[in-house]
Amino acid sequence: MHASVRDRVSPEEWAVRVDLAAAYRLVALYGWDDLVFTHISARVPGPEHHFLINPYGLLFEEITASSLVKIDLQAEIVLDTGYPVNPAGFTIHSAVHEVRTDAGCVMHLHTPDGTAVATLPDGLLPLNQTAQLVLADLAYHDYEGVALDHDERPRLQRDLGDRNLMLLRNHGTLTLGRTAAEAFARMYFLERACTMQVRTLSAAAGAAPYPTADAVIEKNKALGRMGLGQVAQALIWPALLRKLDRTDPGFRD
Repeated sequence: MHASVRDRVSPEEWAVRVDLAAAYRLVALYGWDDLVFTHISARVPGPEHHFLINPYGLLFEEITASSLVKIDLQAEIVLDTGYPVNPAGFTIHSAVHEVRTDAGCVMHLHTPDGTAVATLPDGLLPLNQTAQLVLADLAYHDYEGVALDHDERPRLQRDLGDRNLMLLRNHGTLTLGRTAAEAFARMYFLERACTMQVRTLSAAAGAAPYPTADAVIEKNKALGRMGLGQVAQALIWPALLRKLDRTDPGFRD
């Protein structure tokens, strides 16, 4: 399948496919996957408003550049790679892609720690440096049930605004970026902040965690607004791809 799909797409699309397949494999590697559920989508370069998404029924550790399915904004398949897609799974992603043309990649997860923090009334707290660095770019969206209804899209779009990270209340986490590298790096730090919060509150056993001065929190929020883009693309992503090439190179097929 590798040759037939690669020969049918542009070099620019193939590069996006490789990065998106790598993102799926990395999500599995970090233990963030949820069987065959949740999705990572990527915008195909060009004016057609086409997107790549995972083949429904494959584990994230099985996904390759060739197996990714190209769809339009209505989740209709426009390049068949022999696999089905889950149209309902694209509902949240299509809401973001519809209004955020800067969203080259959208990642949505159902991790235990991310969902736990999304379910707390106060959401993510400024308990540590990692949380403080993501808070300025974090949005929230109230749960409206399994994402089947496109009527929810305007409300999600409004809640997201121009931010790049979101806690979906009672549901999970979401990040976006110009590239898979950016979306993954943002998700790494959001998920890490959530895990740190869960462990901190568990260790505190009801006691108040040690506080950070308000001025320090604001300083770190300001640093967080500078974003991860250049660091993610130039340093983090190449290192992660080297790791995959050593341990799980099949994503490039």
